[in-house]
Amino acid sequence: MSIRLVEDVSDSTYVLDRLAVTLTPALPLLGHQACWEMNGHLKEPVDLTRVTCKVIMKFGPVKMLERNCTLPDLLESLGARLSGDLRPAAGPWRQTWNLQLPEAVPVAEHRILLRARTGSGQNFLALDMALDFSHGFRPTPASGRAGSRVLHGSHRR
Repeated sequence: MSIRLVEDVSDSTYVLDRLAVTLTPALPLLGHQACWEMNGHLKEPVDLTRVTCKVIMKFGPVKMLERNCTLPDLLESLGARLSGDLRPAAGPWRQTWNLQLPEAVPVAEHRILLRARTGSGQNFLALDMALDFSHGFRPTPASGRAGSRVLHGSHRR
């Protein structure tokens, strides 16, 4: 069975084309690092420092968070940063980031929508991510209660 956590939902109007995203491990654990590798083809040069991102997090059908930020700020919030050529030319493009996943998240089926635009306002990329942090996925011990509504990663400090 193949599990697709990240789906490229861009179309022919997007600057980043033929995008493939690899997430390692394939099913990341809360509180741990995950390696995010992107391979694609840029139709034109892009200043990655000026790419703006809109991140929308939904729990089921409810929008719980909407955040607008630059790509460097988004990466920094996840413990990563841009590397390599910050203003790549048109052609093959690859980025690899080691992201630090949050240790605790609300128990829910999360959908994260990431929409990015270039500094000139063109569509850069569009990704939909589906993460299921339900009670069956790494639940927190109830510690005498009926159950926690927050899920924690498996490592201890």
